[in-house]
Amino acid sequence: MEPVSVGVRLASSAVVPLIKKLFTSEGSGAGLVDKPVRLSSLVTFKGEKRTLTYEDLHKLAADLIERALQVRGPHDELQEGEREAVTDALTITLHGLGDLGLDDVEAVRLGHERLAYELYMHADGPSIVRLLGEDLTRLYSSVLDTACLHILHFFTQRSTFVARTLVEQTRQLDEATTRLDILIERIPARPAVDADFEDRYTRHIATKHSRLTIYGIDLNNAREWPLDTAYLSLEAAATSEHQLAGSSQAAQGSHDDKGQSAIPDGWVLSVPQPVEHALAGHNRVLLRGIAGSGKTTLVQWLAVATARQDDLTSRLTHLIGRVPFVLPLRTLTRHGGELPTPDRFLATLGCPLAGVQPAGWVERILAARRGLLLIDGIDEIPEQERERTRHWLRDLLEAFPGNLWLVTSRPSAVRDDWLEAENFTELTLSPMNRTDVTEFVRRWHVAAGADASYEQALLTAIRTKQDLGRLATNPLMCALICALHRERRGFLPRGRKDLYDAALSMLLERRDRERDMYTPGRIQLTRDPQIQLLQKLAYWMIRNGRSEMSQHDATALLTDALAAMPHVAEQGTTEQIFRHLLIRSGLLREPAVGAVDFVHRTFQDYLGAKAAVEDRDFGLLVHNAHLDQWEDVIRMAVAHARKGERAEILTGLLERDEQRCVLLAAASLEDATELDPDIRARIETLTAALLPPQDDQVLEDLVKAGPIVLSLLPGPAELTTEEARRVVMTAQYIGTDSSIPVLRRFCHHPAAEVRQQLASYWHGFETDVYAEEVIAQLTQDDIYFAVRNPAELAALHGLGGRSRIKLSAPLDPHDLRKILIADCVTHIWVEGYTSVSDLGWLGTLPSLRSVLLTDDQPIVPEDLRPLVPAHVEVAYAS
Repeated sequence: MEPVSVGVRLASSAVVPLIKKLFTSEGSGAGLVDKPVRLSSLVTFKGEKRTLTYEDLHKLAADLIERALQVRGPHDELQEGEREAVTDALTITLHGLGDLGLDDVEAVRLGHERLAYELYMHADGPSIVRLLGEDLTRLYSSVLDTACLHILHFFTQRSTFVARTLVEQTRQLDEATTRLDILIERIPARPAVDADFEDRYTRHIATKHSRLTIYGIDLNNAREWPLDTAYLSLEAAATSEHQLAGSSQAAQGSHDDKGQSAIPDGWVLSVPQPVEHALAGHNRVLLRGIAGSGKTTLVQWLAVATARQDDLTSRLTHLIGRVPFVLPLRTLTRHGGELPTPDRFLATLGCPLAGVQPAGWVERILAARRGLLLIDGIDEIPEQERERTRHWLRDLLEAFPGNLWLVTSRPSAVRDDWLEAENFTELTLSPMNRTDVTEFVRRWHVAAGADASYEQALLTAIRTKQDLGRLATNPLMCALICALHRERRGFLPRGRKDLYDAALSMLLERRDRERDMYTPGRIQLTRDPQIQLLQKLAYWMIRNGRSEMSQHDATALLTDALAAMPHVAEQGTTEQIFRHLLIRSGLLREPAVGAVDFVHRTFQDYLGAKAAVEDRDFGLLVHNAHLDQWEDVIRMAVAHARKGERAEILTGLLERDEQRCVLLAAASLEDATELDPDIRARIETLTAALLPPQDDQVLEDLVKAGPIVLSLLPGPAELTTEEARRVVMTAQYIGTDSSIPVLRRFCHHPAAEVRQQLASYWHGFETDVYAEEVIAQLTQDDIYFAVRNPAELAALHGLGGRSRIKLSAPLDPHDLRKILIADCVTHIWVEGYTSVSDLGWLGTLPSLRSVLLTDDQPIVPEDLRPLVPAHVEVAYAS
C-alpha cells in the first residue's frame, strides 16, 4: 500500500531523525563505498557495537506511533492499552531489520512495500495483527509502510554506490518521499464531511471527463474514446526566451577548455515542450491555441489526472493534492447573469453533486490553496463580456491566492498583455509535428477498426502531398482527414474548403442513405436544405458573438427560414425539424437542457461564412475583421465567394489600412481559388512591407498566411540578429518543403542565435531532408544540435555526429548509448532534466567535458551529482 493512500501521513522532517537512529552513523568516506553493505552491520541494535537497546527501539517505535496519531487528529486518540499494543507490534517488526539477510542494494531493489511485507512476515505478522483489530492494524501497516519508505530513501542518500547502482529505484524513492511531503504540506486537517465529499466529487470528475468525443470515426454517431488511450501530448512554447538562472550558478562549467562559452551568453531558447510539462512551475497560465488544437482536451486531461492523483511524479508534482474545477465560460455565461462565486461553481455547472455539497467546501479548498481552476474558452464568449470576465477572474485571484489557474483562448481573442497585470504566463499550443500526426493517425485507425492499409496510405499521402500536410496540423483536422480517407477509399480533397464540403456531405447525407435509414413517414432532408437551415443558426451565433443559443431562438429562426422552403416545411413542425437536425445531422448537440450549439466551432464558422456570402454581407465581414471571432469566418467567406465577391472582401480588408487586416487578407489567399492578379499583387506587396516580423503576433499571423509568405521573406543581408532569427522561425513554423531553401540561406549566419534556431527546430520536416539540407550545412563550434527522437539522433549519427548535443525530449538511454558517436560528443544539454530517469549513459562518453541541465522546475544541483561522472563539469539553468 502506498503510504499516501492511507490515513497516516508522516513528513520527512518527522520521520527521518528517528530512522537515522536505527542505523550506524556515517564514518569518513562512507558515501564513497563501492559495494553493497549488509543491513545487519548497519543497524544500531545488533552486534557487538550496538548503541540502541531493545528498550530504545521500543521508545523509537512509540515516537513514530505518537507522531502518526498527532497527524490523524484528536478524534483518533487511542486508549493506553491500544497504544502499547500497536507500539509492541511495530517494535517487533522493525527489530527484524537486522535478521533479514539483505544488503542495502537488495533492500532498495525490493521497494518499500515489499520490504515492509518481508519485515511483517519475518515477525509473524498474521499473529501480531490478529491481536490488534482492524483500526490498529491499519495504523500499524501505514506507519510500517512509511518507515520503510524513509529507510530505503535513507540508504540512497547514505551511499552513492546504491544511487548509481539503482538509478530508477532511487528516483522513485525520491519522488515518493517528495510526494508524501507535498501532500502533508498541501492538505490540512479536514472535517470528515469535507474529505468524504471531496472523494465523491473527484471520482465524479474523473468519470465525467474520462472520455473524448472523436468525430468522424463512425458515420452514424460520434464515438467516445477513453481519454487514457486518446490523449496525445501536444506541445506548447512560451512567447519569450528562458534566461539562465543565476549568473554565478549557471556559469559553473559553462566554458570549455579553450575558455570559449559552452552556451550562448544570456539566453536559452524557449522551444516547444509537452504542454503538461510546460505548465509546471507556473501558477497562472494563459494558453492560446487555434480552433481544434486540443485546448479543451488538455483541460479534460488535467482534470482527470488531478482527480485521480495517479502518477503525479516528476513534472506533475504541482498537481499533487489539488482539486480540479472545470469552468467552461460558455456554460457560466449561458444565461447572461453574474459569473458565479465559488459556492455556486457546482450548481452553475449543473453538477449532480451540487445539492449535497457541504456549505463553504469550495471556499475551504481555495483558501487552503489546493484548487486547480481550468477556465476554458475566453474566445467563446462575446467580446463585450470579456472585460467583465477579467474582473471576475481578478477578484477570485485576489480572494484566493496560491491556487493554480489555466485560462484557454484562441490566439487573437484577447491582447498579448490581457492578463499580464495578474502575472499570468502565456503559452501557445504548437501545431502537431509529423511525429504527432503519425501517432494520431495510428490511434485513430486502431480505434476505428480500420484496415491497416488505409493507415499506411494516408501517412504516405500526408508526407508527400504538401497541401494535405498543411491541413493535418491539429487533432480536429486530423480526425476529419482520417474519416474522409477511409470513407472515400483513399481519395481526399485538396483544400480546406473542399475538406469541409466533403465532411458535411458525409455527415448530412451519405451516412443515412448508405445505412438505408430513409423510411416512409420520417423526415427526409437532403444535404442542401440541411445546410441552409444550419447556416441560419451558425450565422446568428456569429453575429451575436455566441457559441451557443437557446432552442427557443433556434426554432424561431427555423420558422422564418421554413416559410421559404415548402418542401421541407411540409415534412413536419418546426420543432420536429429542429429535433431532426439536432439528432441526425451530426453537427449539433445539446450542451444543456434548452440550449444548442455546434459540435465544434469550426463547423459554425464554415456555415456562418457561407450564409454571410449568400446574404452579401461583405461590409459586415470587413467591419468585424479586427475581432478574433470573425477571423476564420472571413477566411472561409473568401473560400465560399465567387471571383467578384472575393475581390470585394479582400479590397475592403486592405482599405482598412490595418496591419491585422493585411495579414488576414494574406492568409485568405490560400483559399482564393480565383482572384484578380492586381489584388493578389497588392496583398503581397503590403505583406512584404511587414517583413521581417517585429514581434510574436506578426510572426504568428505570417505563419497563418502560409507558403505565400516564403517567397517574400528577406535574406540575411541587412537584417539584425533578432530579425534574422524571426525570419528563420517564420519559415520553420510554416513548415513545408518550400521552407528549406529559405532556411539554407541562413546556415552560415555569423550569429550563433540564428544558427541555434536552425539547429533547434527540425521536427516539423522530413528528418533526413532537413538533416542533409540544413543541419549538415551548419558550423558546429558554438551551437547545440537539438534532438527530440531516435530518428533525429540517427540523422546526426549519419552526418558523423556532433560535438554539442541538446536533448529536447526524454530519449531511451539504450538509444543514446547505441546511436551517439561517443568519441565525438564534448557537450551535452539536457532540457527538462527532471523527466530523465537515467543519466548513466553520460559515463560512456569519453570526450565529454560539460553538461548543461535546464528545467522549469527549481533545480537542486546536488540531486544529480552522484549520477554524473566526476570529471564532467555541470551547469544548471532554469
